[in-house]
This record gives sequence, C-alpha cells and structure tokens, in this order.
Amino acid sequence: MTVMKKLISAALISLFVVFAISANAGPFEDGVAAYARQDYMTAAKLMRVAADQGNSVAQYELGVMYDEGRGVIQDYKEAVRWYRLSADQGDADAQYNLGVSYEKGQGVTQVYKEAVKWFRLAADQGYAKAQASLGERYYNGQGVTQDYKEAVKWYRLAADQGNAVAQYDLGARYANGQGVTQDYKEAVKWYRLAADQGTALAQSNLGVMYAAGQGVTQDYKEAVKWYRLAADQGYAKAQYNLGVMYAHVQGVTQDYKEAVKWYRLAADQGNAMAQYNLGATYANGQGVTQDYKEAVKWYRLSADQGTALAQSNLGLMYANGQGVTQDYIRAHMWWNISASSGDKKAESNRDKVAKKMSQTQIEKAQEMARLCMKSNIKNCG
Repeated sequence: MTVMKKLISAALISLFVVFAISANAGPFEDGVAAYARQDYMTAAKLMRVAADQGNSVAQYELGVMYDEGRGVIQDYKEAVRWYRLSADQGDADAQYNLGVSYEKGQGVTQVYKEAVKWFRLAADQGYAKAQASLGERYYNGQGVTQDYKEAVKWYRLAADQGNAVAQYDLGARYANGQGVTQDYKEAVKWYRLAADQGTALAQSNLGVMYAAGQGVTQDYKEAVKWYRLAADQGYAKAQYNLGVMYAHVQGVTQDYKEAVKWYRLAADQGNAMAQYNLGATYANGQGVTQDYKEAVKWYRLSADQGTALAQSNLGLMYANGQGVTQDYIRAHMWWNISASSGDKKAESNRDKVAKKMSQTQIEKAQEMARLCMKSNIKNCG
C-alpha cells in the first residue's frame, strides 16, 4: 500500500550515526547506522532487538520495513503488529500508519471506524497527515457521519502546517462551497499553495480557475502553464484540458497535432472526453490523417463510459457508413441512448433515421437500446 512513512531524515541519520559509533551505542542506534549505509538486513535484525525491548520508534521503523519489504520479507500483517505496539505507546507515526492499514485493508480487515480511531489519535497530536486523512474520512462519510464542516476543520489544521494534500482538498471545498461559503479566491489561494509543492491535481484545478476566470482574472496563458505542469506529471484531466487549449487557440497558437498528442495521452488513461475529442480529430482529419475507423474506435470507448456526445457521433458514423458498415438499427440505438441523456440533436437524428426504417427495425433498435442501458452500456451490440 502507499503509506506516508517516517523514514529517517538525513539530519537524524547523521545524529544517530554519531551515537552508533559511540561507546554506548545500542541496538537501535546500530540499526539506524546500518540503515544509513543501506545494510537493511542488519538494520532489521538490530531494530527487532530494540523493538523487543519496547523501543516505540524501533517498533515503528520495523513496521515500516515489513511494510516495504526492506531487509525482511514484505508482510503486511507483521507490519501491522509492530505499528500497533508502537501506536499503543503513543507514537503518532505508528498511529497514522495503523490507520492507513485499516483504511486500505492491508494486514487487517478493512474497517473505516478503526482507521478513524487511529487517525484521530495521531491528529490530536498535531500530525498533519493524520489530520488530512481524518478530514477525508469526514468528507466521504467513511467510519464517521459525513460532515463537510468537520472535514474542513481537519483539512485546515493540516493545510496550515503545509500539507499539500490538505491544501488541495481545502481549495476544493472552497471552490464547491462544501462546509464553507463558496469562495473562489480562497480556493485559488489553497490550490496555489498545493500546486507550488508540485501537487498535480492542484496544478490542474488552478489551471481551471485561470481558464474560467474564477477567483482570478481570466488568463489562458496562465491556465496553460498550470495544465502543462500537471500534464507533465501524467494527470489525465490536465492532459485533456491542455489538448483543448491547443485545439481552440486559448493561451497557445492553434496546433491540432499538439492537441492530438495530449488527447491521446489522456485517452489512453481512460479519460472519456479525451477519447471523444480524439475520435473527433480522426473523423475531421485535424492533426491526424482522416480515419473513420479510428474515429469509431475512440467514439466507442467514450460512448461506453456514457458520454452522450460520443454516443451521438457513433450514431452518425453508423448512419453514414463511416468506419463501419452502414446500419440504421445501430444508428437509431446510439441516438436513442444519447437522447435519453438530453441530447436534442441525437433525438432529432433518431427521429429522422426512423423514417427510413421499418417498424420491425425500429423495435429491434429500441430493444437493443434497452439491453444496452440495462447492462450499464456493457452489452450494446
């Protein structure tokens, strides 16, 4: 699991090494020295000696080593055992990691109430990561009754300590007016603090704020800057938005090839709108050679995720026989599905193609649409 671990800082390592080479060095100090020189097996053996003697920090560090499989065979249950021994002595790092273990269900049965219990114990000691996690549990209503105001309280405590995750989450609460009065300027403030620490989601959302002119003066170039920072980290939404900026000449010179590049990166991660836009670029030959089969491929991937525009365009491809064999029944089916989401153009096209179909064909198309919707767009012919 991804666990925020208290790996020993360089400064502490140096200090411990000094202790380790002193005449009075014990198993813990020697273990730290072994860890510093990357002799993890020796470090684990020495940490166990110290841990068995009741050293709470050694117990925590041994838990981390089992969690990571460093110097020992990776064993989540054993990690939990050592975290618990340390946590019961009040070690905040261990309390937090034990909470994460319960949250993820690794080494223990997933129990959000237990996760909340341990997060709270660490959070009450001022542990920022635990405060952020406790805020998340209140936001999602996991292990506690959902309470946006309580979520904001814990996010703020962590954010004020510089925790980037909490800063992002606090920005999102201000942007959406959840637990606080909606305030785009405050949202921008917190997004920026997290973005400056390299948080991709915050960078992307800050780009959105600049593109929309929410909490800041609208500035497409600034939006592009932040989208690019997030996109370069592989964040799909930012990659999609950056593609849109290149396609629509917002903050950059129009460049369909560059748009296609970013759409594809996002589409390959399953971003439905990027898949739709990539389909459209193939259908229109913008930034790529026109290729109706490729257009159909990407429209279908997006349509299968419920994108009404993709469903509508897929209907058009079937109606015109572009990239697929002409098929009014499937055209009607896709337009009918899209129309059910409120797409007026799809509704109009469905009714137009119906005039070219027999009653039997219409009934078949409607039955296919029903089956498609019942299967959550998994069985659509």
